[in-house]
Amino acid sequence: MTHIDAGAELDPVHPASGPVRRARGLTAAEVAERVARGEVNDVPVRSSRSTVDIVRANVFTRFNAIIGVLWLITLAVAPIQDSLFGFVILANTGIGIIQELRAKRTLDSLAVIGEARPTVRRDGVATEVSTSAIVLADVIEIGPGDKIVVDGECVETDGLEIDESLLTGEADPVVKQPGDQVMSGSFVVAGGGAFTATKVGREAYAAQLAEEASRFTLVHSELRSGISTILKYVTWMMIPTAIGLIISQLVVKENDFKDSVARTAGGIVPMVPEGLVLLTSVAFAIGVIRLGRKQCLVQELPAIEGLARVDTVCLDKTGTLTEGGVDVTEVRSLNGHDETYVRKVLGALGASDPRPNASLQAVIDAYPDSGDWGCEQALPFSSARKYSGASFTEGNGESSTWLLGAPDVLLPAEDPALAETERLNEDGQRVLLLARAVKDLDDPGVQDGARPAALVVLEQRLRPDAADTLRYFEEQNVQAKVLSGDNAVSVGAVAGKLGLTGSVMDARRLPGEREKMAKALDASTVFGRVSPQQKRDMVGALQSNGHTVAMTGDGVNDVLALKDADIGVSMGSGSEATRAVAQIVLLNNSFATLPSVVAEGRRVIGNITRVATLFLVKTVYSVLLALLVVVSQVEYPFLPRHVTLLGTLTIGVPAFFLALAPNKERARPHFVRRVMRYAIPGGVVAGLATFATYLIAREHYTGREALDAETSAATLTLFLISLWVLAIIARPYTWWRIGLVAAMGAGFLIVLVVPWLQEFFALKLVGTTMPWSAVGIAVVAAATLELVWRWVGRRDVPRGKAVTARR
Repeated sequence: MTHIDAGAELDPVHPASGPVRRARGLTAAEVAERVARGEVNDVPVRSSRSTVDIVRANVFTRFNAIIGVLWLITLAVAPIQDSLFGFVILANTGIGIIQELRAKRTLDSLAVIGEARPTVRRDGVATEVSTSAIVLADVIEIGPGDKIVVDGECVETDGLEIDESLLTGEADPVVKQPGDQVMSGSFVVAGGGAFTATKVGREAYAAQLAEEASRFTLVHSELRSGISTILKYVTWMMIPTAIGLIISQLVVKENDFKDSVARTAGGIVPMVPEGLVLLTSVAFAIGVIRLGRKQCLVQELPAIEGLARVDTVCLDKTGTLTEGGVDVTEVRSLNGHDETYVRKVLGALGASDPRPNASLQAVIDAYPDSGDWGCEQALPFSSARKYSGASFTEGNGESSTWLLGAPDVLLPAEDPALAETERLNEDGQRVLLLARAVKDLDDPGVQDGARPAALVVLEQRLRPDAADTLRYFEEQNVQAKVLSGDNAVSVGAVAGKLGLTGSVMDARRLPGEREKMAKALDASTVFGRVSPQQKRDMVGALQSNGHTVAMTGDGVNDVLALKDADIGVSMGSGSEATRAVAQIVLLNNSFATLPSVVAEGRRVIGNITRVATLFLVKTVYSVLLALLVVVSQVEYPFLPRHVTLLGTLTIGVPAFFLALAPNKERARPHFVRRVMRYAIPGGVVAGLATFATYLIAREHYTGREALDAETSAATLTLFLISLWVLAIIARPYTWWRIGLVAAMGAGFLIVLVVPWLQEFFALKLVGTTMPWSAVGIAVVAAATLELVWRWVGRRDVPRGKAVTARR
């Protein structure tokens, strides 16, 4: 058991209740001593993979190993031009590493901005420090929304309630008293206090939770898992096909050994979609960089993709649709209460809470405390209770207990004050009720029988960007649901001002059964008086009805819902707890950043679908050609240099541009199925047409240069078909897409007409009959491919839209 030797002093916080012992915290010398002993909170919280991990992930892959072995063999037995594919792989891998390192730097710098900075007492002074600077026995102050970053023991409590649901699964907050234990990973929902750190670093109960919350990760991504599935299928096809090709070229044909090795490598290399994983990583990495420039921290990389798949966005009103602050516009006395007296009560209530929320802060700003009332006991605001309170000794020696909170919670349904509250709510005003309690503050039913004294009218500040953002979601067929703890009518009025239409419902009337709740949620748009647990249940009900749900919020009452949603989005000014569990943090607190995240996700998903089709068409026709060669017992038609040229012009260069292009198409599920429905027929048509040209050329040409002429004719057919595949994938056309396809065609033409390039790539068209036959076969294959893909597109695209309109 570690001895806690933090000093303490007497601090007259509430004079009426006597002096309170206040821990002074460690001295500078004691902190230095603990640092020297290594008793610091040294858990490495990383927002991204380490440099070593990035290099390892990009270099040491299964396909890089296959290509690397083939490259070394080819270097040993064939001319340098047949080894170009290896240099391309090196360049691609280097690009992937550089882009991910750039993303890492962006992510790390943003994580520092959004990092929690606990308040620690040292030498009797409260100071903000980084989480990693906490040492054993530090005294750490906590208040609503603060996350417990290390394990500890409470030394001061003031109505302290801690939610430990992320650790224990228990949804109800736990009231803490001095001497009680607190665990890292939990968070404060009400009250305040201080605790002494008893376990730091890796010894803390939930040290891994803090590390995982901000880690750069690629898990739970349909796109990444889909690509992994595709690569698994490719491996299964590639291994037996490659073995058959090796036997066919090296053993059966008894050709020149070096030429046979080169043609074997030329058959195996194009089977590997080596650039697909690279381009996916680059697209994600550049997405992180782009969003980073807009002060958006992506804590889990699949969140970019996930938000693009979302069809329902649940919005917390306060902090999302409205700005955090509010202003008191008026106070309406009730039941004959003197307004001067009411203002004095409000000033005293404001002074009783050391950590006021936005509403109470507005009261404090409007009505400063006179200082002649003594606070005997305080009850901090709780989103579950919907009110706060305090007991006072007034200047004349009398005692009184006051509550401040939601009128419809503190008053019975028939009270006439509720009618006035309703009228104010319909105008979009927020209303608090000041009521005098007849029971003690620690009575669970303290609100029963409370006598209304005044209505405090608050004006909410609408976010200037909220209306445009809601309009964007409506245009994109993403439905918005407003879930708020405030009065339903008031929330509905705010939503109406922002252009959000739909019915309004009091969440207290929602059915508890998940299926019925889901139907009610689909029928309405705005929900008021939503409890924290209800927000979580509502997210679950929407998910059970087939919706992909994003949840936005900034308060502790949003944490459970943020954690359960498919995508959690927190404001940068939100509580530490919300920032810890959210996948996306809007550091600039701008709701208007969300459309950028959606657009970035759609760009990544749509474009990777495009380039995946390009890569897999190549894989399919390469496997088919190899099989046809094995069955026909002929030489493989291509050398590695031909494969490199074709891959660079029809896949490598255009795929890089297409992967980074704008794309607003809404993400659709079943990535693997959709890609393979295009890749398989495309690859089969290309493979059959190319092999047909090759066989005809073998019959047409004779003599010493026959093999080069046959290869050139087959290469011409395959290039033209691949260029048409690229032309289809590049749709809908823009000037730069047309220019991209034309540039690739011009590049191949230059190779055919420049003598030294002809020699370098072993491409020389002989005569006119066979080259024009190759073109004719390519035209027929391209027309067939167009018809097949249009037919597939009609089945694939919703509402009968042609594939060419989408792709």
